[in-house]
Amino acid sequence: MNVPGPAAGSPYPPLPGPDGGARPPVVPGPPAEVGVPAPPVGPGVAPPFAAPPTEGRNTRLWLGLGAGALAALICCGGGGAAVVGLAVTGVQAVEEQGRAASADYYEALVQRRYGAAYDQLCESAQRRESRRDFERRVGDEPQVAQFTVGQVDTTTLTVPVDVTFAGGGRERQQVTLEQDRQTGGMEVCGIN
Repeated sequence: MNVPGPAAGSPYPPLPGPDGGARPPVVPGPPAEVGVPAPPVGPGVAPPFAAPPTEGRNTRLWLGLGAGALAALICCGGGGAAVVGLAVTGVQAVEEQGRAASADYYEALVQRRYGAAYDQLCESAQRRESRRDFERRVGDEPQVAQFTVGQVDTTTLTVPVDVTFAGGGRERQQVTLEQDRQTGGMEVCGIN
């Protein structure tokens, strides 16, 4: 059994140092804690990991949060603007197509091209009255000489038209519009 006592010298000869002389013997220190690396030996040796910066930590956090909020605002704001733009453009398209369909219908009546006027009618109006019956009926009515198309009501899809007849009479007619399911364009579906 070994008895603790002074450390015995190494049976091996000492290694030479950088200057050629013998190195001093290594004296064992206290045991290192488990899981914690021992500090490096000697001056000028870099630690194995860099210490985290301590100054400016809150500034970087707030800058990151601000940049994220700005990005979210730009994305959501851009999407909102796009929805509003589409809604406005859709209303303008309905107004423009409704006025054009009404104007084309009445222009065909002025020029006595009743077949072209019939083609401006919606499908349900064409089912209610054949082309021949329409041409006969419109030919017997007073001749349209002039017309003025008003503003389209986009909620009811109606448009007022001021009509002047060849005999000098005037009348305000209400055109009912309908969207064609195949083309998406507006069509005349009735006149009151």
